[in-house]
Amino acid sequence: MNDILIQNTTAFFEKSFGTSPEKTVLSPGRINIIGEHIDYNDGYVLPAAIDKIICFAFGKKNSKTSKVIAIDLNEEFEIDLTQEVKLSDVVWTNYIRGVIKQLQDNGFSFEGFNCVFSSNIPVGSGLSSSAALECGMIFGIKSLFDLKLEKKDIALLGQKAEHWVGINCGIMDQFSSVHGLENKVIQLDCNTLDFEYHNADFKDYSLILFDSNVKHSLFTSEYNTRRIECEEGLSIIKSHFPEVKSFRDATEEQVLSLKDKFSGKVFSRVHFVVKEINRVIKACKALDAGNIELLGELLFETHYGLSQEYEVSCEELDMLVDTAKEDETIVGSRLMGGGFGGCTINLVKKGHENEVKRKFSKLYLDTFGIELKFYDVKISNGTTLL
Repeated sequence: MNDILIQNTTAFFEKSFGTSPEKTVLSPGRINIIGEHIDYNDGYVLPAAIDKIICFAFGKKNSKTSKVIAIDLNEEFEIDLTQEVKLSDVVWTNYIRGVIKQLQDNGFSFEGFNCVFSSNIPVGSGLSSSAALECGMIFGIKSLFDLKLEKKDIALLGQKAEHWVGINCGIMDQFSSVHGLENKVIQLDCNTLDFEYHNADFKDYSLILFDSNVKHSLFTSEYNTRRIECEEGLSIIKSHFPEVKSFRDATEEQVLSLKDKFSGKVFSRVHFVVKEINRVIKACKALDAGNIELLGELLFETHYGLSQEYEVSCEELDMLVDTAKEDETIVGSRLMGGGFGGCTINLVKKGHENEVKRKFSKLYLDTFGIELKFYDVKISNGTTLL
């Protein structure tokens, strides 16, 4: 699938500019195995790059303007590199404008370029197509003009570009898009950016995302509320246990001992966070030992916590995970991402993929009148030159 995407992107560049591209860049989307809503609560996340990519073809233009063509949208724009970069009404172009602005603001100098790109990352599915776009653009400009940028710099500049567009994201998406390795997950500390790789050989299991095709509008307001509730909870823990500096230092026993000091909601949020941080550590050990069944159990536990304690699930996602729990060919399932819609991530026994898809498609359509989409994913390398 990626081979056809690469061929088509290269051919489009040649047709558009009458020459072969000088650099071809592949930049992947990402999944997060476990560790949801933990990036802003000082825990670890466990993301991985996947084999759904954006392919970019780049060439120097020998002028001060750059031209970028989005093949899938059948749209293009030009930008004058000598002028101040401003936000546009055409949303997709802002991610690229943001990248150019961040590079220029950080003292990097480069000439005009031509670029075309095309993608097989499903947009709006929670697989971080925007991070793939930012990191792929930076990587291409770096390669074309020999800029001195490390992987970590590319991730941080991509994050800043997204902030400039107006989305206050954490670092996980860009970091995993750049640092991904085939069959490895990244245990990432979102504060210090310390990270280590763990094995992700799923052997007898396939990773399948079930896209609920729903997006409930609660997300932004509820997300901000969760952050406030967690901050309140942490301050209560610190006031009783001064040795606790962050959620990472807190134990479940401490949280339970203070149950009557929290409001009901704050207790639930804090209890989830402390347990989820521990689950990430357990998941790394399970992966290193090749114990995929234990990893699956942890996914189910995480979903229960996200649904019942953190309250970021919805009827559709709960139905998908509850059904998965009753299905002996699925060893683990949970909502993935911020919640209130999007995908569930599922570990399905190999050889049963098609029957699982048929069963869930029919049940989901019968229950909600909505078509369920499926994405088969493999853990893959981060942003790279072809």
